[in-house]
Amino acid sequence: MTADDVIKAWDKADPTAIHPLRQVSEEAYWASGKAQAAMLATVIPDGAKVLDFGCGDGRVAIPMASHGFEVTAVDASQNMLDRLTNRDPGVTTVQADADGIATHLGRRRMDAVYTLAVLIHHSYTDCLHIITKLRAATKLGGILVLDWPVSDTPSEADSWIGVTTWSREQQADACAAIGLEPIDSDLPWGVYRAVKAGN
Repeated sequence: MTADDVIKAWDKADPTAIHPLRQVSEEAYWASGKAQAAMLATVIPDGAKVLDFGCGDGRVAIPMASHGFEVTAVDASQNMLDRLTNRDPGVTTVQADADGIATHLGRRRMDAVYTLAVLIHHSYTDCLHIITKLRAATKLGGILVLDWPVSDTPSEADSWIGVTTWSREQQADACAAIGLEPIDSDLPWGVYRAVKAGN
């Protein structure tokens, strides 16, 4: 599956197929975003400029903005961004894939970047490409929170809703090459500090 395949599949999917809590209720779906924003707020400095990559309809971006973060919500799907804007027109949205982030930011770098349901659905090659672009969008010393799981039996997703897992060695090598330093945290996602590549 290519990154473009994944984007097209998500864009066409029924919202209830994208997130299982939508099958429970809309209230449960949005409450989960608030809970995840509260978790992110424990590792991201107060008032930080934050990029939510793969923001979807704003489930996490909207509550992050309510925590006082300056949020830029990025998604390749204009449909998703329209849903976000309908819910909260005050959140800055940008339609872009990983390659389009630099065009929007120019020389600016973010204090923090997070992606919570994007990397797991991409191939190893596409995942590394996305992480490299997210790292480039983050200032030195900034925080990245990534849905980048490791496993003793790593495997690559074979569908748009499949999950790619990495070996610890694969991830450590990628971190060194890209410029990421793992940070211990209690979050269900990996937390990293942006450092110079090769450290």
